[in-house]
Amino acid sequence: MNTKVLKNFGKNLKRYRLEKGWTQEQLAEKVNVHQTYIGKLELGLINPSLMKIFVITRALKIKLSNIMDFD
Repeated sequence: MNTKVLKNFGKNLKRYRLEKGWTQEQLAEKVNVHQTYIGKLELGLINPSLMKIFVITRALKIKLSNIMDFD
């Protein structure tokens, strides 16, 4: 598996979360996961399901394509 994709996804997730001024815990509550799950996503350590990515983008009020933009 290409871990670069996961790391880039994690960087984007963290950037959008911080733009909202949210902690990992606050985002975790909004998407119904544990704070450590968000932390692992941001570090690129786990591969989220498409449905989880969808829920996260809805919570952050961004387009799915925004969080997947790795340029």
